[in-house]
Amino acid sequence: MLRWLWFGLGWIAVAIGSIGIVVPGLPTTVFFIIAAACFSRSSPRFEQWVLTRPGVGPLVRDYRAGLGMPRKAKVAAIVSIVVFGGLSAWLLDRWWARAIVLGLGLVGVAWVGWKVPTKRPSS
Repeated sequence: MLRWLWFGLGWIAVAIGSIGIVVPGLPTTVFFIIAAACFSRSSPRFEQWVLTRPGVGPLVRDYRAGLGMPRKAKVAAIVSIVVFGGLSAWLLDRWWARAIVLGLGLVGVAWVGWKVPTKRPSS
């Protein structure tokens, strides 16, 4: 039963990550990382499928290897968090909702900026 739960969560993560490919501000790679983790507990075949996807596969493999994100991707992630978090906060009416969105945005920026390693360019 637990295996099917992981399998279902993996496909939900793939679906959200796939939507993120075309929707600005919605992350893609993080959902494919989650999908690979779920599939590693439920279906090695689909784990390999995620790891071999063009575009996201190398990023997921780099994350697993502890190599981090390329500098360009890190900058893009931080800029996206700031722009879309700021826009979301600006559109909200309640001060507490704005505070939550901005607080979560700051956590995201801090995490990506300081916790996620920057991948060294290959020579």
